[in-house]
Amino acid sequence: MPNPSIRTAVIAALLFPLLADSVLAQGNARADMGQYPSRPVRMIVPLAPGGGSDIVGRILALELAGLWGQTVVVDNRPGAGSTVGTAIAAKSPADGHTTLVSSSSIAISPALYQGLPFDVRRDFTGVTLIASQPSMLAVHSSVAAASLPELIALAKAQRGKLTYASAGPGSATHLGTELLKYAAGIEVLHVPYRSAGQATTALLTGEAQILLTNMASVLPHLKSGRIKALGVSSAKRSPLAPEVPTIAEAGVPGFEYMTWYGMLVPAGTPRPIVERIQADTAKIIQAPQTRGRFSTQGLDVYGNAPSEFQAYLGAELAKWDKVIRATGVRVE
Repeated sequence: MPNPSIRTAVIAALLFPLLADSVLAQGNARADMGQYPSRPVRMIVPLAPGGGSDIVGRILALELAGLWGQTVVVDNRPGAGSTVGTAIAAKSPADGHTTLVSSSSIAISPALYQGLPFDVRRDFTGVTLIASQPSMLAVHSSVAAASLPELIALAKAQRGKLTYASAGPGSATHLGTELLKYAAGIEVLHVPYRSAGQATTALLTGEAQILLTNMASVLPHLKSGRIKALGVSSAKRSPLAPEVPTIAEAGVPGFEYMTWYGMLVPAGTPRPIVERIQADTAKIIQAPQTRGRFSTQGLDVYGNAPSEFQAYLGAELAKWDKVIRATGVRVE
């Protein structure tokens, strides 16, 4: 039997290179994290330009680029209720150089679509909840309704004849309106478009009569007289349009619906990088200048911790699964 001291020495000699490689790898990983970001960062927005996610993403990208000294490129990848861009983000390298800025549609799509090439819980790590905003219910000026009760009465009298626009099947504008239909007991026809911008244009031209979308999309057009605002989806009136009642107080008691925007990264992204992105994002959105820019869009800012956003995302996934089951919404 070999001498125990010799055997120990041999084992140590065999293990030392492995241990050294491990320590070196860990050291290199820490160095990489310390240099993060070491190259341009790709910020995937899974919705078309002009919508809420795009507005939020571009404000953040500009500020993060200045803070990091690296270009942050907004990459719009719309399609299939935001699932196309989300799938691209899920398959991206988990090194912090690809981020996803999505709306609440990321919590909606799993209950709507079968066979998605990603799992939100498994394939993503939540970084932070960026902001949320109420939607505004607007109708074209030709609609013979000056209030929500009048619109509900009109929709019931002309069942299935009025049309509402959305940013596409599975989008927040689609599901928010379906939730309103369910709560108000009305039937209006869904006309999907490719983006929130196109849906807003359809409302302005009268191609569609109804639109429930983020306030930033419709507020600039209220003074033109081409559209009328009938309600906001928050629990309280918006300071940007204090004369517009909430949908709950206007005729659908208990109704509340908010669109939120969050940042995520592919699962497996090193924790220190996740924390760095969260800290820098929170610093930016809490700064008076950025907070002011968001406020003009009707956005309330957050910047919470990754664990808090992860818990919120899980609750949203569960909520929308119940809503979609209750409303019977289907996507062809």
